[in-house]
Amino acid sequence: MTRKSSSLVALAVVTCAHCAVAQQEPGAETGDAESVAKKLNNPVSSMVSVPLQFNWDQGVGVNDDLRTTINFQPVIPMRLTRDVNLITRFILPYVSQPVLVPGGGTANGTSDILLSFFLSPSKAGTVTWAIGPVFSIPTTTDPMLGSGKWSAGPTGIVLKQSGPWTYGVLVNHLWSFADTGDIERNGVDQTFIQPFLAHTSKSALTINVSSEATANWEASSGEKWTVPITLQVSKVIKLGPFPFSVGAGVGYYVESPDGGPEWKLRLITTLILPGGK
Repeated sequence: MTRKSSSLVALAVVTCAHCAVAQQEPGAETGDAESVAKKLNNPVSSMVSVPLQFNWDQGVGVNDDLRTTINFQPVIPMRLTRDVNLITRFILPYVSQPVLVPGGGTANGTSDILLSFFLSPSKAGTVTWAIGPVFSIPTTTDPMLGSGKWSAGPTGIVLKQSGPWTYGVLVNHLWSFADTGDIERNGVDQTFIQPFLAHTSKSALTINVSSEATANWEASSGEKWTVPITLQVSKVIKLGPFPFSVGAGVGYYVESPDGGPEWKLRLITTLILPGGK
């Protein structure tokens, strides 16, 4: 695997893995749809959810092909103390990837796991914030689908909810500290920045605009940034006794490295479960 293709894989995994995650406050399963929809906009509220996200990126690799990424990303909240919550985000991508470099091949399988731990005040304030560590675990089934490195770093989020509006930013940074034996690969030195703005109507319809920008500081000049702008629409409905969110989106990459995608489509479903005690 070349250094170039390794950089593209790492960027793709980080960009997809940090897409919006829905969670639910304790007792929200009994609330009205609008209330639940608003809580879905807060990535660190104390809610249990099972999102499944499908991403289709067009223009990837030497032949401008389609890459498919399915993210399984359950969220598990827990109250550590009376004043502090711990929110765990586990993201496992399954990737179907086209040829990235001349002479290369296609690849299918799981990619690296992204594991985040957020510590957040349990009492809601005017501004919500959370900080903690993030880890990238090289569990990929195919060397072409991961970084080949163990990585870790800080993550944090700050947001504000006012009436129907939610806006904020999520950031993290990963540095590699150990490898899986492939000395030909670059180290991981990546920053992720996700600003977001969402509006939720009385009918529980949410319109969200966000950017999931990734900077690969190990890449050469002009190849560091991957910056998509995504517009997503979602709606909270009922699935049996539980709230269920369905959504779809479209995105355009205003910046990407050589062989990176040009535009994307997204479908996301989120099952909201009782919990968060």
